[in-house]
Amino acid sequence: MRNVTVDNITEVFSAYFGDEADPRSKEVLSSLAKHMHAFVKDVNLTHDEWRTGLKALEWAGQLTCPERNEFVLLSDVMGLSSLVDMVNSKPGVTSSSVLGPFHVSNAPPLEIGGDMRADFGGEVVLVEGIVRDAQGEPIPGAVVDIWQTAPNGLYSSQDPKQDTYSFHGLMTTDKQGRYAFTTIRPVSYVVPDDGPAGEILKAAGRHPWRPSHLHFIVEAPGYQSLTTEVFAADDPYLDQDTVFGVREDLVMHYVTQAAGTFPEGFVLSGKVDGEYSRVDFDFKLAAI
Repeated sequence: MRNVTVDNITEVFSAYFGDEADPRSKEVLSSLAKHMHAFVKDVNLTHDEWRTGLKALEWAGQLTCPERNEFVLLSDVMGLSSLVDMVNSKPGVTSSSVLGPFHVSNAPPLEIGGDMRADFGGEVVLVEGIVRDAQGEPIPGAVVDIWQTAPNGLYSSQDPKQDTYSFHGLMTTDKQGRYAFTTIRPVSYVVPDDGPAGEILKAAGRHPWRPSHLHFIVEAPGYQSLTTEVFAADDPYLDQDTVFGVREDLVMHYVTQAAGTFPEGFVLSGKVDGEYSRVDFDFKLAAI
């Protein structure tokens, strides 16, 4: 390799793979090297800038823990997470959107009509809908993983004052494909900006705000898993999401309901005597 040059290093790298290399790994790594090499030449990357990038990755590794994944956050603020979502989304079904760094696995079961508010106060929101296939037929037995921020704008994994599974629930749709629960309206919040992701936002002159949303992972046998978010139509950051997660079909509308109209079949039935808000949102899954 004594004849490696600026002009041929990309081709030399692509020829570096052994005969037993996995073809897909070779395709992905060769393309990655091609674009990284082109980036270095395009901006004439200096040694100091290269070292700064390496230090940022080291910093991200130090910050990453079970409660916070800085690498996911870096992917989010650079638009990479959303681009992967969009590239892999299928037409005619609900769009994917970012998982985010604060999902907690193995949430406790939440019955249809259950409540995620616990002892938190705030505007009561009734959320329900149908999980459907691409043709609009209901999917019974789909598992819906739901999570959101508390009223203080923090997820449970960020906030030592919350229980581990605060504002998390795992629901199974009924024979009609229906899911339904009550919660408190989520709020707009800032992503953590005290790490390398925050430095990127500052360098770009961007704010760290995300519009309020509910997170969902929807799964059913025979269908592709859907990871997505649903956003409030009236949120001031709807068109300024710092992680580029909003899609037109993921916008929900809060509709104010009159006092005394809260329906039966919910844990809170008979306990809500004032106004509340309602959201109706269906999901469509792509078949495998």
